[in-house]
Amino acid sequence: MRLVVQVFSLFILVSSCVKNNPDPSWLEVNEWQLNSNIDLSGLEGELTESITNAQVYIDDQLIGIFEVPFRIPILKTGAVNVKVYPVVINNGISATKKLYPFLEHYEIDAELVQNEDLVINPVTNYKSITNFWVEDFEDINNSIENDETSTTFLQLSNENLNSFNGNFYGKVVLNEVDSTWVANTTDQLAIPKGSECYLEIDYYVTNDLYTGLLFVSPSVISNNVNVRLNGQAPENVVWKKIYIELKELISSSPNNTQFLQTFTAFLDEGKTEGLICIDNIKVLWD
Repeated sequence: MRLVVQVFSLFILVSSCVKNNPDPSWLEVNEWQLNSNIDLSGLEGELTESITNAQVYIDDQLIGIFEVPFRIPILKTGAVNVKVYPVVINNGISATKKLYPFLEHYEIDAELVQNEDLVINPVTNYKSITNFWVEDFEDINNSIENDETSTTFLQLSNENLNSFNGNFYGKVVLNEVDSTWVANTTDQLAIPKGSECYLEIDYYVTNDLYTGLLFVSPSVISNNVNVRLNGQAPENVVWKKIYIELKELISSSPNNTQFLQTFTAFLDEGKTEGLICIDNIKVLWD
């Protein structure tokens, strides 16, 4: 309900702006392009993205957050500085949008002209100071370890499923006999409490998949489920990307803890088969 009110309020604001000022300048912002950062020497892995929104400042005054592409009226003319910041859907919740802390903003000095469009094609890249752990399944020796409780296992695949980035991805098939998949990454990550931290993952699933963090410390080893990736209908399934925030979960861990990313899936009730495909798994922190 709150989102509906905010969207309606924005509509009223823009409509009022145009009605009361019939000759505004216009700002048009197209979809984001994610480029490589030469300073990272490829550490960022495949450049997949789902940057759905942009936060706009003009002369350091906040204009708002808008879904790209968009065209909005601006009650200003002349030389301006425009800053556009990448905004993602946080944890897969469409009503929750967040400035993504690992991507650079786009900035341009330009001229706003009454009744004319200033068109911006924003580009971004990962910040040079970002720490990365990446599994893109391009090596036969991948870093995903199946748990002993699993009855099915991850395998490499290169079947063309509605197109994907790279040469291979990880594939798990669930059925009524092999109905459980539990796995974790093999590299323990020492991520400081209070750090901005995210999991990025590309996924193609017809069965629910749960992501989480395994806490590994001298006092405890525990799996902490975080976000569920909902299975899609087999006839409509497509590759998606999600940005999952890990900061709060890490902050709740015991001291001197290291972390493993976990994946858990059980065959959905009422189904005879489920498919889970994952790729371009990234854990990022500052």
